[in-house]
Amino acid sequence: MTHTQELEVILFKPQASIDLEGGMALSEQMSGVVPQSHQLWVIDLAKVNFMDSSGLVPLVKGLKAARQSGCRLVLCNVKAPVRLILELTQLDTVFEIFNTYEDIFTPFEDNSLVLVA
Repeated sequence: MTHTQELEVILFKPQASIDLEGGMALSEQMSGVVPQSHQLWVIDLAKVNFMDSSGLVPLVKGLKAARQSGCRLVLCNVKAPVRLILELTQLDTVFEIFNTYEDIFTPFEDNSLVLVA
């Protein structure tokens, strides 16, 4: 008997600003979902044009909760002002960041990879 579990995508789409108020709203949304190992949490930042340091808190908390449950959390559609905050805090090296939502599901093709048997 074979049992496979399909990937369940949980999409969060914050808007405008992720500051103290916007960060609290995002935290509330994420706390309403219990991370499961078969889930992919996507935070689509396409409509976010500002984020300050208080906005980093829900992102880091969400990443921590996801990782503890074996869930994967990724960011996509990160605009320049938000990317700058992530780079300044070096969180761009901690989060998986994709240019578009579609890129998350595109197989990675790199001919420089060598498989070792």
